[in-house]
Amino acid sequence: MSLALSAERPFSRGGNRLCFVHPEHPNRCIKVRRPEFTLEDYRRKKGFPKSLLPLSVFDDNAEEFRVLRDFQQNYSDSIFDHISRGYGMIETDLGLGICSELILDHSGEISMSLMLYLWNFGYTDECKRAVEVLKKHWMDHLVPSRSILLHNIVVEKRLEGGVESINRLVVIDGLGATGIAALPFLPRRARRYLVGRKVKNLDERIDEFFESIKSGKYPGPNGLPMKDGVPDIPAPR
Repeated sequence: MSLALSAERPFSRGGNRLCFVHPEHPNRCIKVRRPEFTLEDYRRKKGFPKSLLPLSVFDDNAEEFRVLRDFQQNYSDSIFDHISRGYGMIETDLGLGICSELILDHSGEISMSLMLYLWNFGYTDECKRAVEVLKKHWMDHLVPSRSILLHNIVVEKRLEGGVESINRLVVIDGLGATGIAALPFLPRRARRYLVGRKVKNLDERIDEFFESIKSGKYPGPNGLPMKDGVPDIPAPR
């Protein structure tokens, strides 16, 4: 029997998927493909020659499941200090979904994306320290990933001594190497170089984010909380 999600409201969405709180496990989320954007649409969007590849290549859930299983089997458990854990695939009435850890603040609220945090609070010293910790984690574990996008990082907050602060940054999507980085038995030196490029790109994306918001317009809907079925885009700064 499939899990009923069609009557639920997603709490967020990405470019290809909707995110729901698991109805039976409030500390887990389920990602399903957006119904208006099929795998065929996704493949068509990529253009030639990628449009010749099989549909399975474009299945984000299957890829995320494969990557998280690889992390569980072949990496130290500490890799999940800054990556959301996976709990496998699950049948839903909106199609096959992937179940993963839902990152929550001390209040029980769903943690906001780094992009939204930067929009609301700027690049605080506290946030800079948290980014440095995340970057070090990526290099220590040589985490295979695509570009580390700001809306794919969430900011988990804690309450300590009555003061709210950042506990950790957690990457929730965009995992798994592509291209040369995905080659098996790649020398460690080459892996360090390729992972280092992703880490450097994170700094560049933060700089680009602040350049892009000088107009006062939020850059995009991905990673935002949903309100009345649509992304809740914040007011201009």
